[in-house]
Amino acid sequence: MQAFLKGASISTKPPSTKDRGVTATARSSGENKKAKPVPWVEKYRPKCVDEVAFQEEVVAVLKKSLEGADLPNLLFYGPPGTGKTSTILAAARELFGPELFRLRVLELNASDERGIQVVREKVKNFAQLTVSGSRSDGKPCPPFKIVILDEADSMTSAAQAALRRTMEKESKTTRFCLICNYVSRIIEPLTSRCSKFRFKPLSDKIQQQRLLDIADKEHVKISKEGIAYLVKVSEGDLRKAITFLQSATRLTGGKEVTEKVITDIAGVVPAKTIDGVFAACQSGSFDKLEAVVKDLIDEGHAATQLVNQLHDVVVENDNLSDKQKSIITEKLAEVDKCLADGADEHLQLISLCATVMQQLTQNC
Repeated sequence: MQAFLKGASISTKPPSTKDRGVTATARSSGENKKAKPVPWVEKYRPKCVDEVAFQEEVVAVLKKSLEGADLPNLLFYGPPGTGKTSTILAAARELFGPELFRLRVLELNASDERGIQVVREKVKNFAQLTVSGSRSDGKPCPPFKIVILDEADSMTSAAQAALRRTMEKESKTTRFCLICNYVSRIIEPLTSRCSKFRFKPLSDKIQQQRLLDIADKEHVKISKEGIAYLVKVSEGDLRKAITFLQSATRLTGGKEVTEKVITDIAGVVPAKTIDGVFAACQSGSFDKLEAVVKDLIDEGHAATQLVNQLHDVVVENDNLSDKQKSIITEKLAEVDKCLADGADEHLQLISLCATVMQQLTQNC
């Protein structure tokens, strides 16, 4: 028994410096193997307010607020992919530091249940919690929490109304940040309680600069023309552009990313196909028109994408009069609404192309 205990005591001796080095190396190599691939959208999300691109007014106000470690209730609105969520997350990280961030921030988006019951229970309970703790780096930590309600325009009016009292009652310990695409869908009593900031669509130059930077860091082969085309198809949405770039890189497997690859990834209807639709409309033959529309549906092109691209082509077409353009554009709006309501794509495209054919054949 003593020999066994002696053996045990010998084995519990601390490892030598050499052994420790080997163990540490093995552990670090194991950690390297465990490093999982991250979507580039998350990997290159701004880590601080200064990294937010093209939103100078918002950044200036937030930096002033961060200096005083105070923040009003905020309402961010604007098109998707312009940096609304990234901005408030970066500001929260700067305010609270990495340790307190998880404790002090509650984020709810459209994927979470956010009916009136959730506002009354989850949000209210979080808002009523007292704040404690200080930052390990010694910087001042504000005495409040942040509730981020992403895609707030999808909340019901009843849930928004229930939020009013909580925003006022818990103003000493909680700040709210509402994020939405359409400010008109937020009820007036909530907008009046918040500082409103409009996020502008990102300029082509800013997007190209950010995409070239990401392509350089990820060793992606893509020309400046390819980047310009990527920006064009993403329509001011940087998140969409970065996602397309990553998808195209995976698809090509290290080869150069071309415009054709981006067209396939983005689901853009090729210009040749759009020209074919116009040629069928100009022919005045309904049979040709129906055949072209059937081919479009069979090839899997999205009707909403075709509507968007046809709009641009019609507006830029010099052969059409202003009256003809207005009639076609009005029809495009009707078809877009019907598609959003779940109408049949084939019938809507036939109806749209028939209107375009009527207007084009008037010139003949």
